[in-house]
Amino acid sequence: MKEIFKNKALKNIKIAEIAFENACFNASANRAYYAAFDAAIAAIYSIGIEPRIDHKVIQSLLSDYFFNKRKIIPSKYRGDLKKLQENRNIADYHEGVSKKTAKKQLFLAKELVEIIFKVIE
Repeated sequence: MKEIFKNKALKNIKIAEIAFENACFNASANRAYYAAFDAAIAAIYSIGIEPRIDHKVIQSLLSDYFFNKRKIIPSKYRGDLKKLQENRNIADYHEGVSKKTAKKQLFLAKELVEIIFKVIE
């Protein structure tokens, strides 16, 4: 399952980039979040846990096992998955995100996916 979610994360990053390049900023913000979310799921599978796929559960498990107990992801990334979800919610359910916010969202998601992949290899 870890590999399945790693591949989903990579595909979502690619889709987020394509959406951004085509000025589809809400779609880009959405896919950027799901890239990081899928990477977090892969990380949880990598430690032998089969999680319930729920946003709060995944965020909690990632925080608990990778920031608090093992301390293997730098603390500066601690709130990033939640922030990415908040921007995704704005993109999907509210007024939408600006180009600037979508760009930051994409950058942050790429960074978080990269760091997660480094620690689960």
